[in-house]
Amino acid sequence: MAKNFPDVAHYTVPGLSDEQGQTLASVLQDRLHALNDLQLVLKHVHWNVVGRNFISVHEMIDPQVDVVRGFVDEVAERIATLGYSPNGLSGGIVADRSWNDYSIGRAGVYEHLAALDMVYTGLLEDHRKALKTAGEIDPITEDMLIGQVKELELFQWFVRAHLENSGGELADADATTEKAAAAAVTA
Repeated sequence: MAKNFPDVAHYTVPGLSDEQGQTLASVLQDRLHALNDLQLVLKHVHWNVVGRNFISVHEMIDPQVDVVRGFVDEVAERIATLGYSPNGLSGGIVADRSWNDYSIGRAGVYEHLAALDMVYTGLLEDHRKALKTAGEIDPITEDMLIGQVKELELFQWFVRAHLENSGGELADADATTEKAAAAAVTA
């Protein structure tokens, strides 16, 4: 039985070994948790952002939520196609995640965008690691992740455009936590 997969089919996709299917499903399960968490963080920002430029950021976030929700479904369906049972439950996210909860509540536009920049950076770094693993095993899964990275990088660019000065420097560039990023843009 595969780790973290109590309900396992007795097959995987043609052309992959059971071990390869399990490796991909495990990598994708982590991405599923991260994407589910991202859609919740994005809605949290959408509901809790205040201040100047509120409406532009408020309205910028919802299309990102919609696309990320599509990624969640795509990843879960790929896990199922590989013969494993995807876990989309909140308890699974909390138990298995390697990151902390989003740390900003009601806050200004730039504080949320700086913290969200950090969220996207962490998620994209991990997505690229998953992409590398998929590239060694399965071009179908690799292709799916390439498309997701492309869109997620675009969303991060939208966020960073608010944080960048005319010299191309990000106001939150030296931050290592969401709270530090938020503080950097208000200093």
